[in-house]
Amino acid sequence: MKELSLHILDIAENSVNAGAGNISITIEENKLKNLLTIVIEDDGKGMNAEMVARVTDPFTTSRTTRKVGLGIPFLKAAAEACNGKLEIRSAVGKGTRVETTFQLDHIDRMPMGNIQSTFLDLLVGYPDTHWIFNYTIDQNTYTLDSEPLRKILQEIPYSDPGVLKYLKHEINSGMLNLELTKQEIP
Repeated sequence: MKELSLHILDIAENSVNAGAGNISITIEENKLKNLLTIVIEDDGKGMNAEMVARVTDPFTTSRTTRKVGLGIPFLKAAAEACNGKLEIRSAVGKGTRVETTFQLDHIDRMPMGNIQSTFLDLLVGYPDTHWIFNYTIDQNTYTLDSEPLRKILQEIPYSDPGVLKYLKHEINSGMLNLELTKQEIP
């Protein structure tokens, strides 16, 4: 994978496949600490200590469609190549937390990619999941919580053309405001 947004999509889909009803994705760019942090946390079935210890091995997977699981090992390698790390905490029946850090300005750090599209794909693709997306640049945060949206929309699906148009606009506007704020900070 060439973009961090694709890694986020992969790990979030792992959370869905683990039966998570609530998934939060938090991304923080901290210019002062020169740190990019990505946290994906869920309330899925979780993993035992043995599986957590083995999950960064590319030949360990719980999927039945293939014999390798490259998402987490590749993300770990990408983080370590940029003076970062990957940490996984999990408990059976309680969920999993994957935290990855990168040196923000490292020359080899993958670009974020189209995170707006990733957020939208997850919302539309898994409408029954409660999603919380937080993107912070220094002290400014954009948050999208699917629960209030679901209450407003009631029976109207996220894939409805009008809803899709609104969601694209909402996410793109929120991210654009963050980017503009980022440019203002010296």
